[in-house]
Amino acid sequence: MALPDSGISGEEVIPFPEIIELNVGGQVYITRYSTLTSVPDSLLWEMFSQKSAKGLARDTKGRFFVDRDGFLFRYILDYMRDQQLVLPDHFPERGRLQREAEFFNLPELVKLLAPKISKQNSLGDEGCPSDPEDSSPGIDSARSLGSLGAAAAAGASLIPGAMDGKRSGFITIGYRGSYTLGRDSHTDAKFRRVARIMVCGKTSLAKEVFGETLNESRDPDRPPERYTSRYYLKFTFLEQAFDKLADAGFHMVACNSTGTCAFAHEQTDDKIWTSYTEYVFYRE
Repeated sequence: MALPDSGISGEEVIPFPEIIELNVGGQVYITRYSTLTSVPDSLLWEMFSQKSAKGLARDTKGRFFVDRDGFLFRYILDYMRDQQLVLPDHFPERGRLQREAEFFNLPELVKLLAPKISKQNSLGDEGCPSDPEDSSPGIDSARSLGSLGAAAAAGASLIPGAMDGKRSGFITIGYRGSYTLGRDSHTDAKFRRVARIMVCGKTSLAKEVFGETLNESRDPDRPPERYTSRYYLKFTFLEQAFDKLADAGFHMVACNSTGTCAFAHEQTDDKIWTSYTEYVFYRE
């Protein structure tokens, strides 16, 4: 007699439940068995078409473990649901997603992600559509805008540093901290290590300055020209962040800090304060 959680195909008992939990690179996904086996000969199809689940890796909570990019896997899973590719506008991880598709042996998805060659673009993904307010009403307007663009480029070339690829802008560094003050004086203050350094500003500037040390997991699909306040750094040393900003040509223009007493011990009179501090940097 088959177990209640087992699916049955013909006379064969499938050793997997209908609802399967996956741990992909630390990210948990819950999906149907039929979704994971929807693309024949794919890696997931091979994993979950076995007669036994004993050979598959599991995490400490018993979930099936796959050591790949957990954030990009959601697009892999979306594709396996209906074999269609739907990505956010200005998706910046197309190349990495193509590599994931190759790993999971999804050749049709690899083709959809491959760069397209067109007459307008010698090599690129797809032409980025213009915003409605940027579209030209006619050919004359387009020519006028083209002339203005050429004049602006010529003028910018006369300005030192204007064409070196570095744009002006603000980046704000923030962190939350806590410290304990003793009864007698501030000399007894005990500071805790900074847990996380947050980064606010334009996505392209943040990536330029901090590169691989920038953690984008909380906002992975943000277009380059948009702003975000959800990035944070992979290290916890403020001086290291300041050095990177200085190397990129930024200088501090403002800072502020707030503190509140979160807890006071009744017997020792020790007070635990929490604070939030921001440093604003600007590059001309």
